Amino acid sequence: MRLAKNPVYRKEIVPWYDSETACYIFIAFMFFVFLFGFLGIMVAYKFPQYKEHICIPVFLVISSLFAGLSTIIRLVRRYKAGSRESHKRI
Repeated sequence: MRLAKNPVYRKEIVPWYDSETACYIFIAFMFFVFLFGFLGIMVAYKFPQYKEHICIPVFLVISSLFAGLSTIIRLVRRYKAGSRESHKRI
C-alpha cells in the first residue's frame, strides 16, 4: 500500500532561522538597533557639528523598524494560520 504524498497529519518543517525563538531574538535585536538609532538622532540634533551625519541614524531607525515589523507580521500570520488549522480538526 502506497503512502499519501501529503498526509494531513504532517506538519510543515520550519528552518531554525525562521523559528519562533529566532524571530523573537531578531525582534529584540531590532528594538535595540532602533533605540541606538533614535539616540543617534537625538545626539545629532543636540550637537551642531554632527547634523551632517544624521542620515546614518535615520537609516538605522527606518531599516530596523521595517525589519522588526515585517517579522512581527510574519509571526501574526503564522499564528492565524495555526489557529485556523486547529479549528478545522475539531
